[in-house]
Amino acid sequence: MTSFIDIKYSTQHPGVARVETAIDASMDLSRQVRRSLSGTSGLATLLLSAMAAATMVVAYEVMDSVAEGHLLVMWIALWAVAFAALALFAGAARSLAARSVVGLDAWSRSLAEARSDQRLWAAAKQDHRLMADLQGAVLREEARIEVAKETPETPLTPAMRAARALRVGSPMARDSYSHCF
Repeated sequence: MTSFIDIKYSTQHPGVARVETAIDASMDLSRQVRRSLSGTSGLATLLLSAMAAATMVVAYEVMDSVAEGHLLVMWIALWAVAFAALALFAGAARSLAARSVVGLDAWSRSLAEARSDQRLWAAAKQDHRLMADLQGAVLREEARIEVAKETPETPLTPAMRAARALRVGSPMARDSYSHCF
């Protein structure tokens, strides 16, 4: 008769498990630091550091002209001025950084849209079906704007309706879509 013995030995070394846990924790910490320094807060930190450095340079120039006996007092004053500048300009630097990030995002988005439009137009020049789709979309948008401009006091006359229908259902659009039906 055969019997199986199930022995509960660990398949992993405890030291290796501790090292893996420590590495995972350090990776999580580095991700958190990277996330906290990216974007607006990173830019605000950079601006605050620049303002503090400029303040310290000015204070050092003032301190350089003072006699050697008052050097320690001047260093204490220098650091007090630096921390006061950080506290004073923290809100302004944060809002400036946030506005800068929003502006740069909008600018890069507009550049991406312009490049996309250029690629679409280049493709439409080569493909008559795509060009017909674009022209149809332009005509539909013009018709939608016309309808939006109308007020209840000025209803459309039959001639205006016919003109709109002719624009929206132009012969070029009908020819390009005739293969679909």
